[in-house]
Amino acid sequence: MTAFHLRPAEDADGDAIAALIESAFAEYPGCIFDRAAEFPELDAIARHFAARDGLIWVAEDEAGVIGSLAIAPTGDTDAPPGALEITKVYVAARARRRGIARALMDAARAVAGMRGAPEIRLWTDTRFTNAHRFYEVCGFRRQGEPRECHDLSATWEYAYRLPLRAGAPAEPGAVPGRAD
Repeated sequence: MTAFHLRPAEDADGDAIAALIESAFAEYPGCIFDRAAEFPELDAIARHFAARDGLIWVAEDEAGVIGSLAIAPTGDTDAPPGALEITKVYVAARARRRGIARALMDAARAVAGMRGAPEIRLWTDTRFTNAHRFYEVCGFRRQGEPRECHDLSATWEYAYRLPLRAGAPAEPGAVPGRAD
């Protein structure tokens, strides 16, 4: 098994993250990746999340970027104050089942713990069944009915929530903002 490490993403990582997303979309019929139309934030990805009071990490091995995950305050109007949302959760197919997604999730949970977030939320395409299983193993629970995104892929998404205990210590694992 090849070692990997996490680090905060830089704006220059946008192309590598785009490649992760495009590759993941290619695994599912009907998923269309159009960077210019639907992912313009990739052109300045670190600044995009910093402007939202968030963070984005990448996982790297000797071949380059193999995973990503971002966390920022949620834009959901029904969210409790301080709730966070994870996005941009992708791991290269060749690098799956190596603990990369778990390490990225641990970094996000550490941030949530440090900020005293009452919960973490996420939205995921209804087609991404492997991701659903991963989120559920991490303690997330599906909530409500799917929403329609009105995008090029005709996406419907499930909402997932992970309630957190107020004042709970940060999860063990990767330290946010530091390469392991």
